[in-house]
Amino acid sequence: MAVLVVVLFVFKGIFTYLGSYLTRWAGLQAVRDLRADLYARIQRQSLAFFSDHPTGNLISRVVSDIGRLQRLASDNLADVFRLGAIVIGQAAWLFYLNVRLASFCLILLPLVVYPVVRLGTRLKATSRRSQERMGEAVDVMKEGITGTRVVQGFGMEDFEIRRFRKALDRIQSAEMRAARLVSVTSPVLELVGAIGVAILLFHALLRIHSGKLSAPEVLTFIAALFMIYASIKNLVKINNDVQQSMAAAQRVFQLMDLPNRIQERPGAAELPPFRDRIEFRDVHFAYGKAPVLRGIDLVVPAGTVVALVGSSGAGKSTLVNLLPRFYDVSEGAVLIDGRDVRDATLGSLRRQIGLVTQEVILFDDTVRNNIAYGRSDVPMETVAAAARAAHAEGFIEALPRGYDTTLGEAGHRLSLGQRQRISIARAIVKDSPILILDEATSSLDMESEAEVQRALQNLMTGRTVFVIAHRLSTVRRADVILVLDAGRLVERGTHPELLARKGLYARLHALQFRDDRPAAEASVL
Repeated sequence: MAVLVVVLFVFKGIFTYLGSYLTRWAGLQAVRDLRADLYARIQRQSLAFFSDHPTGNLISRVVSDIGRLQRLASDNLADVFRLGAIVIGQAAWLFYLNVRLASFCLILLPLVVYPVVRLGTRLKATSRRSQERMGEAVDVMKEGITGTRVVQGFGMEDFEIRRFRKALDRIQSAEMRAARLVSVTSPVLELVGAIGVAILLFHALLRIHSGKLSAPEVLTFIAALFMIYASIKNLVKINNDVQQSMAAAQRVFQLMDLPNRIQERPGAAELPPFRDRIEFRDVHFAYGKAPVLRGIDLVVPAGTVVALVGSSGAGKSTLVNLLPRFYDVSEGAVLIDGRDVRDATLGSLRRQIGLVTQEVILFDDTVRNNIAYGRSDVPMETVAAAARAAHAEGFIEALPRGYDTTLGEAGHRLSLGQRQRISIARAIVKDSPILILDEATSSLDMESEAEVQRALQNLMTGRTVFVIAHRLSTVRRADVILVLDAGRLVERGTHPELLARKGLYARLHALQFRDDRPAAEASVL
């Protein structure tokens, strides 16, 4: 017997360990997969999606909401199966002891279930509000951290701290409501249980008095009933966690179920290498009900440098964003070599388009990995050649570890001009036949702009280029200049032709240079 006791506890320890470990492993794996799937879903959404969903809210759903599901998936799920089995077994035991009293308990069951369901519903709604407030707080924190330079420049540290504290207060208010509901559950359940037991005792005493039941039978039944009540009480506690987790799950799957506005058509084919022309055919586009582009007709032969100018909000960026399908046209079509871009796979379309924007996006990685970006097959010689062509080799080699130097978050260890040249080197490595330059030099000083312009000249060689620029001095040498106004293409021509026409372009040019001497021909365009 002594040996048997030891053996039994050895086996108990092994199976307890395996049960706990494997349950947690399954829960952690499920949470990991859910986070990965949600992030993948977010990454594949269109630009319009990110306009509608603040970054902090998205981070909160990936990190905080799914974090709430982890306990449900690992600990609570195992307890539900264990306690559920105990309740079923104990219920069967109650019916074995006395069918009539057990049936009477079933009549009293709604008395226990109703308050639990009612409180659970309110807890779920309160938890959802708490998670929404958490998303707002993360958004406030993100803005304060990413905008540190402006915050400190305006001396608004205390203001941002107060903003964050108010956001935390809103979270706490929602969490306190949830805490009140969780705290009241146990007393309510105990009160309801006491009422149920009192009714059961009254019924049992009547049967004892009539001689249909003995006192020992009642005591045995009530002792078994208290055992099942303890398991139900634990299940109710788990139910509180489940309700809070369900609110998180609802927010997560609400995001997962959102359709992607940019989707490949069934049977979409690979787009062949660009050779001939790009065409915008009667293109209309609207954000919601607000029209942005109206009836754009345009043909761009391969190898052409096209400049897009116009006042803010004229539709310049929107027009070029239709080419890689960051948005889809509302009416009309965008065609590459006569093929509608909506009939091509997104991967094959976007591989043929390079992008350099005013807002330079670099990653907290090495210089080499930022230039090669996601491509481990790019040899070091190609990376170095791209850096030379982008006029970036000099400052890269001066860094502490050269191409293996980590740039930090958003590349803030570099100047803006240096960051822009890294992004140009990245576009050179991509080697796409179509290039979009969206205000690529508008934020630079004169010296940095000259360096970036020389790098852009190397990048543009042999490519079809769309240039968006507010500074008209940078587009003088474009093959064709398109002037947009209120979403319409109102003028097109070369720089001298548009000046001679004395239209909108000439007015914009006069406004920019009325206080300056004519700008030197320093532009590469």
